Amino acid sequence: MVDSESRLESPFHAGEREAQRRAGVRERAEQAGKRAIRDFMPDQHRTFFTQLPMLLVGSVDDDGRPWASVLAGRPGFISTPDERTLRVTAPPLFGDPLGATLAVGADLGLLGLEPHSRRRNRANGKVMALDDAAVDIRITQSFGNCPQYIQARTFEATEEIDDVGTPRPLAQFDTLDRPTRDLIAAADTLFIASSFKDEASGGVDVSHRGGKPGFVRIDDGRTLVVPDFAGNSYFNTYGNLLINPRAGLLFIDFDSGDLIYLTGTSDIVWDGDEVKSFAGAQRLMRFHLSEGRRVTGALPLRWSFGDYSPVLARTGSWPAFPSPLAG
Repeated sequence: MVDSESRLESPFHAGEREAQRRAGVRERAEQAGKRAIRDFMPDQHRTFFTQLPMLLVGSVDDDGRPWASVLAGRPGFISTPDERTLRVTAPPLFGDPLGATLAVGADLGLLGLEPHSRRRNRANGKVMALDDAAVDIRITQSFGNCPQYIQARTFEATEEIDDVGTPRPLAQFDTLDRPTRDLIAAADTLFIASSFKDEASGGVDVSHRGGKPGFVRIDDGRTLVVPDFAGNSYFNTYGNLLINPRAGLLFIDFDSGDLIYLTGTSDIVWDGDEVKSFAGAQRLMRFHLSEGRRVTGALPLRWSFGDYSPVLARTGSWPAFPSPLAG
């Protein structure tokens, strides 16, 4: 989305507007965005962030690659000193790329998600202050998201929640190995980071995607395909990808706390037989891996499954076909 200091009449940048036009929702998205997107956090959002045990974060490294990350702490580790400042007192998890990308002046995309209530609120901002105790983020945009595609889960914190920097087994790769493929193949949730920069402004977004287990197709050791379902019509992610095809993906094993971070490039498949083959899909994203890492047990939260989002009944699964990775 457009930095509030740079936008003129629209809360959306050129890529978002083009994606909205392609989807046939341009006017509706513009009207909704002007009503819902603010340059401050309303009180309801401020309260919501303070009760969360985790915060999803999108950032960009020195090579311009987006990464999707997660911060975790006891509820209260996020606070809002005022309506335009979000403060976080938990450091990056061991092995999380955020440990290298977090710096004063960095653009961040933020997503607060509460699985048991299926609530989520988004924010974009810039790091204004950073030390060993806290990071202060100046909020430039704040808006709510619908509860669709979120699977209900409840959490328990592990003993490690007060020492998230404890070293963990970490694997780095440029081709999906078996443990990584297995986790992705069973996933019902992922998070995607994207970014844009044009002559007027720039920013980073992080967004949630959900589906039935297996909704992410693994085509080969470096290629994933993700269906995109009907949402809020803002097209923050796809608008960014039209301008900058780089993307970062985060997969969480909610049972073990294992985390998979991927960064790479994307292609958008807007229509055609491949899109039609997945019930409910309106378009697809094909992701090409450049680099990944898997950190064992890094998230100090364990989640008990409740139920799947009821809207998943309108979505399908990938048609059966011989996979080059079978066996």
